Amino acid sequence: MSLVYVNENGAIIGKEANHCVITSHDGMKRCIPWETVEGITILGKSQLTTQCQEECLKSGISVSYFSKGGVYFGRLQSMGHVKAERQRMQDRLYDTPFSLKLAQNIMKAKLRNQEVVLNRYAKSRKVNVQGCLNTLTVCQNKIDACENINEVIGYEGQGAKYYFEGLSKCVEADFRFDGRSRRPPKDAFNSMLSLGYSILMNELYSKIELKGLNPYFGFVHRDAEKHPTLASDMMEEWRAVIVDSTVMSLVNGHEIHIEDFTYDLDNPGCYLTKNGLKIMLEKLEKKFQTETKYLSYLGYPVSFRYAIMMQMNQLVKAIEEQDADIYQPVRIR
Repeated sequence: MSLVYVNENGAIIGKEANHCVITSHDGMKRCIPWETVEGITILGKSQLTTQCQEECLKSGISVSYFSKGGVYFGRLQSMGHVKAERQRMQDRLYDTPFSLKLAQNIMKAKLRNQEVVLNRYAKSRKVNVQGCLNTLTVCQNKIDACENINEVIGYEGQGAKYYFEGLSKCVEADFRFDGRSRRPPKDAFNSMLSLGYSILMNELYSKIELKGLNPYFGFVHRDAEKHPTLASDMMEEWRAVIVDSTVMSLVNGHEIHIEDFTYDLDNPGCYLTKNGLKIMLEKLEKKFQTETKYLSYLGYPVSFRYAIMMQMNQLVKAIEEQDADIYQPVRIR
């Protein structure tokens, strides 16, 4: 099972027999068996036929829409997985000790994963980032004593600042960046991060829906208009593990080049070209399909995509039993 990415303008996505068929503007066709399609992600101006939409709704296949630059617009979704009682339980836990404990567990894991990733690349590049690593450790230790979620987010933000400062020192000169920038990304590295995080959030969003939870009822991130805060909560532990490591591998492995990016004067910011987008999507999809043994409660390896689903099962258990410690975020080694 995998996501289907359509990153060209003018393509038509339709249904022929038991296949999803993508027809390019030049008439070329790509056929994919429906049983292998988990979701469809459209980047740019492409169209779904009515028959394709009906098949996606009946089969529970989500369709997500992004701009060519990776800005998320929305999704086509069926209502087959909605569980009202589960969502009522989810909502009741919003301003309770459950939320604080979940925030502490998730953000400590996120900072730990950032520390591991930064240390890994600093060693490979022979760069001294010990000060940044020390700050990440301090922030992790401070989180346990936090009395509210705002304090947790404060330490997470401080740690993230030093993490990206250290990470910038570990990349090729052309891809050096001055901290995290978004909407729009100001440089090539941030452009890849923004796209990667958008796709990761889309993965989490679909898994949350499959479990009958409400993506907009978060615990760690506070309520925000038109923002799926639960998806934001659940992606924190995966950011460095999946997206950051993929981007670092692309850059330091010379798989992508600065020529694969362009600056848009009408919509200021740095964006991937069509070729750069293809490289990034293929690399990220390969990452999602990579098998790992990072889940402590499983004795066998599973793909990152399946691991995300398993973590959603754990979240459901935690909500139903009102025990945040049931949810153990991923910690890499």
